[in-house]
Amino acid sequence: MSGSSAAIAFLVAIVTNYVTAQPPKWAENTVLVWSVFGALAIVSLGLFFWERRLAAQAPDGSVRPVPLGRIAVGGHSMNPPAVSARVRGREAELERIGARVRGSGGGMVVVCGAGGLGKTTLAAEAAAQARAQGRVVVWIRWRDDPDQLGQDLAQAAHILGLPESRLEEARTGRVSLVDAVWEHLADVKDWLIVLDNVDNPSRVGPGSGPPAAYRGWLRPHGGGVLLVTSRDTSRQTWGPDADLIHLQPLADDAGGAVLLDAAPHAGTEAEAEALAVRLGGLPLALNAAGTYLSVPTSRHRTFTAYQHALEAEFADLLGAEHPGAAANPAVARRVVRHTWDLSLDQLHRDGYTLARPVLQLLALLEPAPIPRTLITPDLVTDATGLPATAATVDAALAGLHQYGLLHTPETDSPDPDSPVAGRLQLHPLVREVSAHTLTRPEPTDTWLTAIDDHLTRAVNAVVGIPGRAGWPTARLLAPHLPAHLDRNTPHNSATARNTLDALAVVLDAAGAASEELLLLRHLLDNESTVLGPDHPETLSSRNNLALALNDLGEHQQAVDLHQQTLAGRQRVLGPD
Repeated sequence: MSGSSAAIAFLVAIVTNYVTAQPPKWAENTVLVWSVFGALAIVSLGLFFWERRLAAQAPDGSVRPVPLGRIAVGGHSMNPPAVSARVRGREAELERIGARVRGSGGGMVVVCGAGGLGKTTLAAEAAAQARAQGRVVVWIRWRDDPDQLGQDLAQAAHILGLPESRLEEARTGRVSLVDAVWEHLADVKDWLIVLDNVDNPSRVGPGSGPPAAYRGWLRPHGGGVLLVTSRDTSRQTWGPDADLIHLQPLADDAGGAVLLDAAPHAGTEAEAEALAVRLGGLPLALNAAGTYLSVPTSRHRTFTAYQHALEAEFADLLGAEHPGAAANPAVARRVVRHTWDLSLDQLHRDGYTLARPVLQLLALLEPAPIPRTLITPDLVTDATGLPATAATVDAALAGLHQYGLLHTPETDSPDPDSPVAGRLQLHPLVREVSAHTLTRPEPTDTWLTAIDDHLTRAVNAVVGIPGRAGWPTARLLAPHLPAHLDRNTPHNSATARNTLDALAVVLDAAGAASEELLLLRHLLDNESTVLGPDHPETLSSRNNLALALNDLGEHQQAVDLHQQTLAGRQRVLGPD
């Protein structure tokens, strides 16, 4: 019995005797009795408040008591969600998780990647497989609330046998709850705890320490496996002991199988695969398309019809607003457009204020790798009107990369000694949704004018670089120049044509035949339309294209073009 309880019991006993029994001689002195009564009351209250103070801190004065009243009964389901369809194309990832669950070492696995890649679905399938193998599975959904996470993990540990006495010590602040939980989880085997949607790991807690320090709720040292899903792909966030599984879009055949599972009568395997390619292998988009095609009242009922409709109705089919998406993150995760808005909102809250406008800027370029040197503070400011420095642009790109919205493909140069250019690339669907649906602070024409101006500057810079140093950047710039030429009106397109022609010369020296051919064909088409088939510049471009085709071994095509060029020059200049 505690001190205050004993004092109160003693006081009650005295009063009871005083009221109901023959009082002792000293009790006849009322002044003495009431003085003793008052003193005991004061002592009892003092002991009561002293106990409350002791319960509010640990022995070192730093640990507060934890309200764990709900632990024994639980406030919500901790069962994994059911997987409604077969999980396609994730066999290697599932085996990697399964091997760790079946093993004896435990650890922490982080399934990470951009929104829409199916992280939760993969985790749910892994949980189902673990449960079928006899493991205890607990599913926790991150609610952006460290205190709730503490409650949930304490409940998970309680399910796995954490004694009530240990929880009582945490309730009163005599031990740290996080240490009590993980000391128990380190001793228990054969469990899988899934912590889903931890998109802001810095808030996990307890306290302000980073997750990678492994002193908080996320630790790789349990006897079972802690499986975390997150959009954060940074090794720096998760630390050296976490097993990172970075999800990629589905392969073409797996994407086609997802569509056929959802809409088996919508077309052939080849047609399903073609639509999967168009949707970039993104599971969220594939599920959205499959669900649409499976509804009997949908306007488009086949894979081919849906693919054609995307060209004219993209924003309606995949980028449409959802009534609850703006206010409900759970709904936003199921809508193709809004699932990336969640990441951009988080980046903005974390101080990456240029992340959204930089993504919008990249989305206006072509669906091809972009040279890192093109994305300068001057370009960002000229396009968006926002102040930018090298540091803030670097931070924006790093944030987009960390949340899986931006990739940096490795160089594929066959020459190991050739210089390497930094490359940036958006997932094709991220690019298309961003280009179609994200509002900009300035009109799109302003952004495109800035892009065209800086493309010209970038080509001029590459042309001025001696030797081979500029060749990798020239190859990266090439896919973005045809659209640059198309955007310029006939009366001011001469500069754009000169830009393409100058870069084609560099590409010829670099042996980049496919990129050179792309520019020369587009130059010829433009000049034939704008200047006419017999204009001297058109004739020169036709001659250059013929020379490039001849170098590639396309001799018949080269002969045909040379004959056209000869006939045109004879008409314009005469036989001599």
